[in-house]
Amino acid sequence: MTDSITTPSVIETADRNVVAQKLKINALSNKALKSAAQLCFLVTVIGQWIFAYYVISFYGTTAIEGDFEAWNKVLPKGHIPGDTIGNFAVGMHILLAIIILVGGPLQLIPQIRTHLPTFHHWNGRIYITTTILLSIGGLFMVWTRGTLGGGQVAISINALLIILCALLALFFAIKRNIKVHRRWALRLFFVAVGVWYFRIGLMLWLLIHGEPVGFDPKTFEGPFLDFLSYAQYILPLIMLELYFYAKERAGNLGQLTVALSLFIVTIATGAGVFAATMGLWLPRI
Repeated sequence: MTDSITTPSVIETADRNVVAQKLKINALSNKALKSAAQLCFLVTVIGQWIFAYYVISFYGTTAIEGDFEAWNKVLPKGHIPGDTIGNFAVGMHILLAIIILVGGPLQLIPQIRTHLPTFHHWNGRIYITTTILLSIGGLFMVWTRGTLGGGQVAISINALLIILCALLALFFAIKRNIKVHRRWALRLFFVAVGVWYFRIGLMLWLLIHGEPVGFDPKTFEGPFLDFLSYAQYILPLIMLELYFYAKERAGNLGQLTVALSLFIVTIATGAGVFAATMGLWLPRI
């Protein structure tokens, strides 16, 4: 009689403990994934704003002083005397890049979306328009003036991806499909800053090896630069898609694996930002 009463109670208690343990593990994996994504975003934003400060300081100062020739030190054919249209395109490209570097991260901050919806909407319109114009200008520049390493095809694909993501983000915003809109907005955020990823990726590579490996520093050509010219937007997109998958479909192990991967990527990003700041940007400010 006693066994028939107590046994179900014991089983129910054990079941509740198992359920509680599973819920605890689920909460832990969700929190790990969310925290890793937030940390990665924070480091990315800091790095982009450091780059934006450098662009404003270097190009703004040289433009005010009329020293446009200084642009040729960091851009292939950055300024060509007599080429008014080409020089204007380069100048607009730099200005639009600043808008993207500063305004892009602001679109993804939840507090701004919630408490400043008007700013979010107008900044989004400016951001999408700017990314499209920047991509068109980038296509014009690389096919008329060339680029270091001869990566015209890779940069052109990047530009077309930016335009595609921008248009789809706008389309789903108009349709009020906010969930899909945010996905495309995140994709746009990462592909729109390929040039930034190229710089921190290159400087991270040099930091690791201590010298140029896989490319010729004089001609700026080689297999590593060929790889980096595509990896600058493909790798961030892959990590983003893994995050989407882990957030909505993966189990606890999958979420923890992606969280760890994001943490490693964040460390690499931070190291690349440090190397680029100290080796590229700070000396020119």
